Amino acid sequence: MPAPGSSLSPPVRIALGERSYDIAIAAGLLDAASAWDGLPSASAALIVSNTTVAPLYAARLRAALGARYAQVHEVVLPDGEEHKDWPTLNLIFDALLRHGCDRRTVLFALGGGVVGDMTGFAAASYMRGVPFVQVPTTLLAQVDSSVGGKTAINHPLGKNMIGAFYQPARVVCDLDTLATLPGRELSAGLAEVIKYGPIHDLAFLAWIEQNLDALLARDRAALAHAVRRSCEIKAEVVGQDEREAGLRAILNFGHTFGHAIEAGLGYGQWLHGEAVGCGMVMALQLSRRLGLVDDAFAQRVTALIARAGLPTVGPDLGADRYLQLMRVDKKAEGGQIRFVVIEAPGRAGVRGAPDELVRQVLADGTR
Repeated sequence: MPAPGSSLSPPVRIALGERSYDIAIAAGLLDAASAWDGLPSASAALIVSNTTVAPLYAARLRAALGARYAQVHEVVLPDGEEHKDWPTLNLIFDALLRHGCDRRTVLFALGGGVVGDMTGFAAASYMRGVPFVQVPTTLLAQVDSSVGGKTAINHPLGKNMIGAFYQPARVVCDLDTLATLPGRELSAGLAEVIKYGPIHDLAFLAWIEQNLDALLARDRAALAHAVRRSCEIKAEVVGQDEREAGLRAILNFGHTFGHAIEAGLGYGQWLHGEAVGCGMVMALQLSRRLGLVDDAFAQRVTALIARAGLPTVGPDLGADRYLQLMRVDKKAEGGQIRFVVIEAPGRAGVRGAPDELVRQVLADGTR
């Protein structure tokens, strides 16, 4: 097994020309001076966190930033996917304006995917763009949502439908923050780790199968490798397709079904990773019905998703409701749903599917 991350571990690079940046992955980064060297200079910084994470880590981040910024402000948001909306986003703008923050102010997103997405969207919008840094504290955010520049809030009719592509100045993944992650959140993060195997790297899929118990036990070496390899794969894909014109869409494996589950149940009922895990099972079954993969491969990945503690059967929203919600998906074109499917083990693609075939998947995969 690879050695655990350390301050000497090379960062993962997101190569996007003038928008390139590093992902630092190691234990103890919150308190490591080197983690914050070279960030944009400014007189002020704003830490954006939530009611769960701020009591755990905000003081440490504030202490680290105090040596670099004359003023370090903080705004604490309510926790949960149900708060990923306009009123909560406005709390960030309220703080920026109240403190007289200028366009060089640096925002620091301290938390999971919701905090990261909203902070990034606020940074993209405030004074038409200020720098921000991702400091993800959940496994899901470290391996997926903090990387690649997608920022957004939800709308009652669709998840992540209002947002912008806006890259951070850096991503700082302190593996120690995973020690305080609730078990349900850890499993949710594993969904986004698992997805990289069937879409891109069968060797990584096999590694996850062999090391899943260690990941669930929060073995630091296992987590370091899972985070690093996930980020390497995402960096490779994003570097080729920053704005999801083609290849990057494969990273949404399981998300078309998953986003429908989240919106249909009401945001916050299922965690994002839980919905994605279940959505991957549905997408695998769709791939099988399209004749792209055999049942053995679909069952292999489904078994891994179940071992990770994730749901494999979706809620029965009714096929019509699923189809209605999925037609709002960002990959839909002209009202036609386009799904990320496994075209062959280790390779994904995006294609349409007849409604009747999707209905069969939903009939078998929900209750």
